[in-house]
Amino acid sequence: MPKTPVALNSKTVLVTGSPGFIGANLVLRLLREMDSGTVVSLDNMNDYYDPALKEHRLSLIEKAAEASPVRHVFVRGSIADKALVDEVFRAYRPAVVVNLAAQAGVRYSIDHPDAYIESNIVGFYNILEACRHAQSPVEHLVYASSSSVYGGNKKVPFSVDDKVDNPVSLYAATKKSNELIAHAYAKLYDIPCTGLRFFTVYGPAGRPDMFYFSATRRLVAGETIQIFNYGNCKRDFTFVDDIVEGVWRVMRGAPARAIGEDGLPLPPYAVYNIGGGTPENLLDYVETLQEELVRAGVLTADYDFDAHRELVGMQPGDVPVTYADASALERDYGFTPTIGIREGLHAFAEWYAGYYA
Repeated sequence: MPKTPVALNSKTVLVTGSPGFIGANLVLRLLREMDSGTVVSLDNMNDYYDPALKEHRLSLIEKAAEASPVRHVFVRGSIADKALVDEVFRAYRPAVVVNLAAQAGVRYSIDHPDAYIESNIVGFYNILEACRHAQSPVEHLVYASSSSVYGGNKKVPFSVDDKVDNPVSLYAATKKSNELIAHAYAKLYDIPCTGLRFFTVYGPAGRPDMFYFSATRRLVAGETIQIFNYGNCKRDFTFVDDIVEGVWRVMRGAPARAIGEDGLPLPPYAVYNIGGGTPENLLDYVETLQEELVRAGVLTADYDFDAHRELVGMQPGDVPVTYADASALERDYGFTPTIGIREGLHAFAEWYAGYYA
């Protein structure tokens, strides 16, 4: 798909969901790579998980901003607050918007559906409306979708050309809704939009509700970890640096405007997978995590792992396999994730040892 180059220097970039996990790492990348302009972070700092971790990431951003030629502004608030979103667009006039703000978590959506409708549906609608009515045209809206949209698809690897009409969680349904609504806005209002389906993101200072993080905390506390589907799960684990590299490249290449065979404008819209394309068996992933936790001194060399793990059945909303076909990302942006689980979990264990020391 043809792309229109988008320059970032001397412009304003809005990143919602920063200082969330991916958002914080993206902002840090922008502060390193851009030589001028403004980066605006927007997040409500909710307590879905320990807010201290978000404060930690925000402190890293603020420290990086001190050494960067790029101005950084943090706005505390929710994208579900339409007045706030409109004010941010009015005050800062972003040229590029990266919407990473969302209520995450598959299992949490089973018991807390309101949070997902508010943030993932109403909040995303507010972002799209702000882009539509922006005083200065938004050159590119990039937004986070999820590998969860593939639901129980049995064909692997998952391709962006596959049908994704059978979500197995409300979270997945909201992400698929984001893609549909963004397509409509791209068509109706000529807003260049790119959706990114992330595959099982992990890394230092990640989300504590993710398996690798929560398992580490339980093992440190001497508790038992549960391994779902009796270990017969495969995940396309993607290290956060690979995710950020993908987002960084996509930001700078918006879907080009074009005319279709019927003479009417085609929507400047695209969706990509960002995943390693090498699914790992969950038991192998756990074994690597254990080895790295011992090497980093988080756990002792004689820790009895067998006594602290339990094989259990599949959980509601889960799927047995996630496996990305990222060939479209490679074709259009020249990038495929390359960081393996050994390197990624090594980095996580080192960070955990330092942060919780």
